[in-house]
Amino acid sequence: MAAMAQVVARQRAEMDRLRDQAATAAVLERAKGALMAQTGCTPEAAGEELLRRAKAGDRTLLEECWISLGALVPPLPGTAPESGTVGGSTGIDPSAGPGTHPSAGSGTHLSAVLGPAGPAGPAGPRSARADTGRADERDSTGPDTDRSAGPPGARDGAGPPGARDSAGPPDGRPGAGPDDGFTALGRLGKALVHAATPHDLARCLLDELTADVDADALMLFRTLPTGGLELIGHAGIDDTLAGQWAMVPPLDGIAALEALRAREPRWLEDFARDQERHLLIGDPPERWLSRAWLPVPTEGAVEVCIGILRTRGGAFSPAERHLLRAVARLCAGWLRSFGARRTPAPGATAAAAQPVFDSLPGSAMLLTPLRGTDGAVGDYRIDAATEEAVDVVGRTGRQLLGRRILECLPSMADEAVWDGCLRTLTTGEPFEGKPFAHQSVVGGSAELSTYTVHAARLGDALVLTWVRHDSSDRQEQRLADVQRLGKLGWANWNLVTGEGSWSSQTFLVMGRDPALGPVRLADLPGLAVPEDAPVLTRAVEQLVRTGSQFDLPFRIRSGNGVRHLRMVAEVVRDSENQPVEVHGFVQDLTAQRSAELALVESERAILTQDGVLHAERALAARLQHALLPLPTRPVSLAGLRVEVAYLPAQSGIHVGGDWFSAIELPDGEALFVVGDVAGHGIDAVATMAQLRFTAKGMVITGSSLTGALARLNTLLLHARGSHDAHATATMVLARYVPDERCLVWAQAGHPPPLLVRGGEVRYLERPVGMLLGACAAPDFVEARCVLEPGDRVLLYTDGLVERPSEGLDHGLDRLAAAVAAHDSREPGSLLPLLSAVLEGERRDDVCVVDIRVPDAPR
Repeated sequence: MAAMAQVVARQRAEMDRLRDQAATAAVLERAKGALMAQTGCTPEAAGEELLRRAKAGDRTLLEECWISLGALVPPLPGTAPESGTVGGSTGIDPSAGPGTHPSAGSGTHLSAVLGPAGPAGPAGPRSARADTGRADERDSTGPDTDRSAGPPGARDGAGPPGARDSAGPPDGRPGAGPDDGFTALGRLGKALVHAATPHDLARCLLDELTADVDADALMLFRTLPTGGLELIGHAGIDDTLAGQWAMVPPLDGIAALEALRAREPRWLEDFARDQERHLLIGDPPERWLSRAWLPVPTEGAVEVCIGILRTRGGAFSPAERHLLRAVARLCAGWLRSFGARRTPAPGATAAAAQPVFDSLPGSAMLLTPLRGTDGAVGDYRIDAATEEAVDVVGRTGRQLLGRRILECLPSMADEAVWDGCLRTLTTGEPFEGKPFAHQSVVGGSAELSTYTVHAARLGDALVLTWVRHDSSDRQEQRLADVQRLGKLGWANWNLVTGEGSWSSQTFLVMGRDPALGPVRLADLPGLAVPEDAPVLTRAVEQLVRTGSQFDLPFRIRSGNGVRHLRMVAEVVRDSENQPVEVHGFVQDLTAQRSAELALVESERAILTQDGVLHAERALAARLQHALLPLPTRPVSLAGLRVEVAYLPAQSGIHVGGDWFSAIELPDGEALFVVGDVAGHGIDAVATMAQLRFTAKGMVITGSSLTGALARLNTLLLHARGSHDAHATATMVLARYVPDERCLVWAQAGHPPPLLVRGGEVRYLERPVGMLLGACAAPDFVEARCVLEPGDRVLLYTDGLVERPSEGLDHGLDRLAAAVAAHDSREPGSLLPLLSAVLEGERRDDVCVVDIRVPDAPR
């Protein structure tokens, strides 16, 4: 029994091997025939060429056959032509003579692989290598030995660096390593010979790709003449889901359609983003978290797309992407040999359509698109034409058959017409071009006529018709255009019968259903709003009784709004001067009237706002002048000469919050304060007054400078709840002790004082101090500066040094340079200095306190 079982197993293996060899021989003969048809070489030379290419690409002979069958057109974008493929740079030279080939000297012959009896002869160890072994291998490892196919990089230039064995190829050829990670291609090439239907192809692909790319399901779609998709094969999904996606309309967001139109793969690797941009397959779609859609390159337009669906998320690795591209190209051979869709023989559609076109009136043609290697339509072939169809040289009807449309009608190259025809060919939506003038010869005389081009899809072709418009058609079209563009419509009333007639545009303007018919002239005022009805009633009565023409605006209610209309009407009289008919038109002025009302309302609001702003500015200015009186001449405080300047901003209508204080304290010392409240207007002036008087009061009552700043910070934070939730301020406090000639000062986010001594200008180093109102518990530190006779100290606000287009350091340098150049000891020298520093328009207020120490007595 054991011996008998072994005999049965050997017989089954032999039968499987013979069946595989027969299928392999059929694929080989088809590949040789395709090569012979393209190059004109002999069968022997075609076989030698296939062997040479398999050896050069490190592929099995069967894999090379599939690739050659699918590579009769250039590869899709994103791949490179393989070396030696059909249509590449190393094709067979027919001039070499029968049985010869440029690679014939390699010593490898087809019989070395298929065996001495040829493709159909007895099988042996060597013949079994035709579908599994490399073209250059001559061992006897047996029929079941299988090695990996060459890497995608050897086929389409897409192989990743380092995908080969790092030890290097054993025979010195690039990319001939023992295992390149793409063994699935060799297995797939062998398995394809048993696929008889697209469903077999889908199951075969899923079986071979599950381990290599974690594929969980696979779908095959092909394009339909309507622009949609048809599911022709699937594996890994249930019949219910397959039935739901059996037919896919040409909708946006279908990844398979996008891949076919763009002729390049679509990788859906981010489920959250892909769900927003695409209509995902699955119930629920979360069943597959990552997907890939790869168009299969076939002859002419790309018609088949392979979908790989994975339950795991994440990106496809570079190696997986290269493998899937190679698989799609390998499947092109199967699709080319067996056909995903049977198409009629060339000329069959034209032969059936021409008798129909012979009986059609007018000018029409059946155009078949002629596509280039990239799939783009470069021209159209005229396959049927009516007798009235004529080209630029006068050929008509059947004389045009077989000619190119751009040769017969160069005007078809117009961008609008060409693009419209392409859209119709792609989407199936009919196209109607703009009317154009064409001069034709009718009855021996030239006649200028207006035509319109129409295009409709018929299968994979276009039916193009030219519609000629006569004078009445043109007049009606012009009248309709005038009514539409002018938003008006005409209306007539017969005063004898009482009947009326309106144009279609009049019903739109009046907001009336055409099924209700026109309104009688006497009932027309009933459509107006109650306020306008009496005026319209009197106008209609005067028109009928005296024939007085009227031009009257009125309003009607339409939906939830009011529509503004204008109506002009006049009377037509008979031979006895009796009014018999009323002609007129009604125009919709709603948009114009709404714009006028909006403009009036806007002007009224602007005037109101302008008055409010001017009143606020005047009030703020009066308040500021009352709270911050300016001395008219220099004053003497604690032995110092003090001069003050305040310059308001020149732009805007708001008053700022800059202020100063310069007073002599009860103990004979002097207090100097300069501050700046953020913002403008009444709130800024109010905050300025609060800080100015509080600061003086605190220092007068014995508070230190840092203590006063801390309390002012608390006051400002507390005041936010009353009028300004974002009020902040900067300040510098300086106390001069005359006995020591010492200036003690502290600051809160304010620019540093400037000291002039002996002709040299420098800024005092600022002690620690944060902007008032910035935080609840800031730190403040005092600094001391002993003044010498002749010294000059400037306290100022940031409006003196800040510019919108430059940094603060640049403004400080500019102020120091101006002070050095204008260091005059004469009274009244402060204003010339400010004029030199403040060039152009001022965007902020400026407040300056100029403190001078008298010169030492001589």
